[in-house]
Amino acid sequence: MNNLIDLARHIPTPDAALTVAYTPVTLPMEGRQPLELRITAPAESMDIPIVLFSHGGGPSNYIPSKDGYAHLAQFWAERGLAVIQPTHATSRVGGLPPDAQGAPFFWRERVAEMKAILDRLNEIEHQVPAIVGRLDHTRIAAAGHSFGGYTTGLLLGSRVQGEDFRDPRISAGLMLTAPGRGGSDLTPENAGRFPFFDVDFSGLTTRTLVVVGDEDNPHFTPRGPDWFADAFHDSPGAEALLTLRGVGHGLGGIAGLDAKETETEAPDALEATKRLTLAWLRSTLGLDADAWKTAAGALDGPASALAQVTPKTRPKGK
Repeated sequence: MNNLIDLARHIPTPDAALTVAYTPVTLPMEGRQPLELRITAPAESMDIPIVLFSHGGGPSNYIPSKDGYAHLAQFWAERGLAVIQPTHATSRVGGLPPDAQGAPFFWRERVAEMKAILDRLNEIEHQVPAIVGRLDHTRIAAAGHSFGGYTTGLLLGSRVQGEDFRDPRISAGLMLTAPGRGGSDLTPENAGRFPFFDVDFSGLTTRTLVVVGDEDNPHFTPRGPDWFADAFHDSPGAEALLTLRGVGHGLGGIAGLDAKETETEAPDALEATKRLTLAWLRSTLGLDADAWKTAAGALDGPASALAQVTPKTRPKGK
């Protein structure tokens, strides 16, 4: 029951089930402090698909960590997914020191952290008695918001200066307001500050949903909100673009309810974001083949005021 939700109720979603959450789960890392994780998963069922979630940055001190995005992870876990959230090297509260190699953006380290989780899933599971033996290591998605969307894109096949970071263990992707093209698409100052944003999306071949807000203001580029859709237009793996209406970079509150990152509190748009991204994940990870089609189809009704889905148009015969 949520009195703040109206139109999003027309987008179908499974009923919530009991979950368990463990934090901090620690993963030793060579040459640095351990990586801290939060794991949220269904309390029952077996063969649970896994979502690795990469947090963004933002003005808050604690949101960019394993403790941010808790309501989103909870929503997904209540409906059949195990969500693993690392506290990345960029985190203010638990990241690497500002004088460490790769500071302050640690973009390579963020990718390495996600791959370390995949390398050591068994070790992680055995720290969490309630889920040991219950996760399906063959059904894994990567998801991320903002700078976390950038990290996710690299794992899905985006390349930086020809370097490939793709992890074949990941079979589905979700990029939430991820940065678009770098280089000449950025202001000169930001092109110098963020050379690693000069990404080639043509290698992103993993099945991916790109999510944007139609009022997002990209401070890095003179372009408008369409900048955040570049991964959809440029990559062969992006199958659809989900555009949320009337919200910006926070998608109505994705990082945290009532947080600084939530420039526009929009409970209905936020609920639509949750329901539609869940449907995408449930379909691409094999929990419900029709979930995405059904949820997206609901946007032809009253929920059309909240969002629009643009499918990728493929040439005939492909």
